[in-house]
Formats: sequence, structure tokens, C-alpha cells
Amino acid sequence: MAVQDSGKVALITGASRGIGYGIAEALVARGDRVCITGRNEDALAEAAERLGADRAIGVAGKAHDEAHQAEAVERTMEAFGRVDHLVNNAGTNPVFGPIAELDLNVARKVFDTNVLSALGFAQRTWAAWQKEHGGTIVNIASVAGLSASPFIGAYGISKAAMVNLTLQLAHELSPGVRVNAIAPAVVKTKFAAALYEGREEEVARGYPMGRLGTPEDIGGAAAFLTSGDSGWITGQTLVVDGGIFLNAGVG
Repeated sequence: MAVQDSGKVALITGASRGIGYGIAEALVARGDRVCITGRNEDALAEAAERLGADRAIGVAGKAHDEAHQAEAVERTMEAFGRVDHLVNNAGTNPVFGPIAELDLNVARKVFDTNVLSALGFAQRTWAAWQKEHGGTIVNIASVAGLSASPFIGAYGISKAAMVNLTLQLAHELSPGVRVNAIAPAVVKTKFAAALYEGREEEVARGYPMGRLGTPEDIGGAAAFLTSGDSGWITGQTLVVDGGIFLNAGVG
């Protein structure tokens, strides 16, 4: 049975695989068309093909590159004529270790990719479509941004900034644009593999739901936050964590 076209269009960054691709799948399944971005042109092309040549396009580039941001928005407008939803999923975590020894150049890279790119895409999407027509923005944060995150401190700080960026944009872009964030715990992706690989059962036992997250879990949350069912929700961070925060203070 063919999916009815929703008439809506989403731009999803960092979506050749993992959480971003899971979100793209969820939005295409409900009838949206999507532009997905990523660094690897071949992987991006394969992802767009899986989503459907009539439903998806891919624009390769680095999220923090302003020329790439401009191209992605322009290509979306050229292909589909609108950009109702922006999902800022692109992120990086290139360092593991104590923050007291953090190379500040690495910290700048993390903030460029995880925070400033999201702001840049939001500015361009606003100017191209949302200012006149409205829409939604979903920022992918992390539970690492809601508490101390040992050994991934730069990543955690950047995700805390994403939560506050969500508040700032929600305030400034209302009432036409709703802006929310999703804060996942560990999701089974290549990006997060170092946090569970080789010991998944052990890590999963720490979650009241008894398993790690999947990209589909985050896709469902993003589909909700970009739908009319969440029409009176803005400026919020939805924690999608399998209940891990229920264990805070236990021990």
C-alpha cells in the first residue's frame, strides 16, 4: 500500500546512518519527503536510494561548513519547494578523556559541529521557508548534556548547549516555529559503539527497560515532535533513555 504524501518536507543532518537515518525513515514512512546530509557521498547516496528516489535527496558535506549549510537548504528548496522540518542530528565526539586535559582545538571542533552547525542550519531554514510559513526544528541533544558525563565532557557540554539553543530558538521563533530537543541515552549505532560494543548485555542491564535504544526509538520521538500531535509543545527536551535516569542516586 502506497504511503499518502503528507506534502511536508524535512531536512535532516547527519542522516546517512544511525539516528539520523532512523528519523528519515520515520518521516518518509508517514509521507514526508526528505533531504539528508552527511560527510560520505557514497554512503549518503545509498541511504537516499533506500529511502526512495522519489522521496529523498542527499547533499554531502561537513555540517559546520557554512557553504554546505547553504547548499543543503538551497537544494531542498529546489527539489521540493519547501522545508517544513529541520532535524539537527549531525554530531561528533572525537575525544575520550578527562576534561582537565582537553585540547581546546578539539573542543572548538566539537562545538563547531555539534552546536554552531545547528544554529547555522536553523538560521538558513528560517530565512528560506519557516519565517513566512512556519514549521518545526528538532535538535538531537543527549543525556550527556543533562548530567556529568565522565570522559566525554566536551561532548556533554556541547549537548547542554544544544538544550539551551533549543530554548533560545523556541522563544525567538515562536509562534510560527516550534523548537524542541531529544536527549537519547545510549542508542545502538556505529557512533556510540565504544559505549557498549562487546558488553551490550552488561550495559543493557543498567536500563530499567532492559535494552539499549535503537534509531527507530528516536525516529518515533522525532516524528511526534514534528507532527500536529505535538502542536502545543515547544522549548522542551524529551528524554528518551530507556529509564536510565530512574537509577540516578541508586547505589
